[in-house]
Amino acid sequence: MTATAALPIVAPEEAGLSPAGLDRLGAALQARIDAGHIPGAVALIGRGGRIGYLRAFGRRDPAAPDPMTEDAIFRIYSMTKPIVSVAAMMLWEEGRFLLSDPVANYIPAFAEVKLAGGQAPRRAITIQDLLRHTSGLTYEFRGAGPVHQAYAAAGIARRDQTSAEQADALAALPLLHEPGTHWEYSRSTDVLGRVVEVIAGAPLDAVLAARVLTPLGMADSGFSVPPGDAGRLATGFARDPESGAAVTLLDVREPPRFLSGGGGMVATAADYARFLAMLADGGRFAGGRLLGRKTLELMTADHLGGLPAATDLLAPGHGFGLGFAVRLAAGMAPFPGSVGSYFWGGAAGTTFWVDPAERMIAVLMIQAPGQREHYRVLFRDLAYAALAD
Repeated sequence: MTATAALPIVAPEEAGLSPAGLDRLGAALQARIDAGHIPGAVALIGRGGRIGYLRAFGRRDPAAPDPMTEDAIFRIYSMTKPIVSVAAMMLWEEGRFLLSDPVANYIPAFAEVKLAGGQAPRRAITIQDLLRHTSGLTYEFRGAGPVHQAYAAAGIARRDQTSAEQADALAALPLLHEPGTHWEYSRSTDVLGRVVEVIAGAPLDAVLAARVLTPLGMADSGFSVPPGDAGRLATGFARDPESGAAVTLLDVREPPRFLSGGGGMVATAADYARFLAMLADGGRFAGGRLLGRKTLELMTADHLGGLPAATDLLAPGHGFGLGFAVRLAAGMAPFPGSVGSYFWGGAAGTTFWVDPAERMIAVLMIQAPGQREHYRVLFRDLAYAALAD
């Protein structure tokens, strides 16, 4: 077996995984690939600080004969959010801001934000609101109401803007909800990325590289794929195999102008596992500490307290912390997991979780937006079924 610093790859049994159970997982993924449902995948499972399963399936590019490889690079979309949230909390640990600080302290345009009716909100949007998605912001694709239409008309998703320009544009648009009253998945983490830039005095990519990516050895992670690594970039079908709709993925072959803290990064499965291993070890990695233990406990606690939430993204028995969904009940949701586990995923189908009770991390990388919900659950079901102890 090969190994990487501080995150060795071992036989499944050494990581408390069942080879027979892993064979079932691999067979299920391969069968779906053979049926033309997804072009390829990379799956990783670790326990106790060791990787016991890392497998590549199918093709990296469905238009080419190249097989998928374990070091393939994927667009991770919203799996960017936890990385940006961790970087923000590193600044918090330095006393650079309070979670209760108004966002307007760092982005002045947010001092003038209004609700859809034109009135001022009852209280300011805070940095905690950005981290837990209770800011009142939304995503343009999360509905068809007047606020969503205003986002679309403003071109809020365009890539030819800076994070500063987008933040100011968002502040000029109406809020969907009063701050702190609803969990609404949103462009909050894009705004958080801009707050990080303002506080750190540097572009988001530089902040993440210095504070997270380089210390963890995440050499293949960032906001673009260098020309020399373009041959490792995974892609999807040109058209969705179920709906027939065109599949459009982010162009990550050139450094973008817009450094989206909410969804702009790429990574390999092994790179993201290093990030998760740090979280699973209470903020430590390779003998050093990136994040305080109590900080991580705060981030992975529920910060919603029963606030209304979109049930298509937060399953029953779940809440949301500072950058992660968190499991609050062993039952209720239609998939396995332990109370205290935390997770999220990306729009193209990538997903991850950390289960402290099982000392478990897991990553699935695919590039199939229309199939993402199915594979998130399938992978979780079969990964937990492969636990040997």
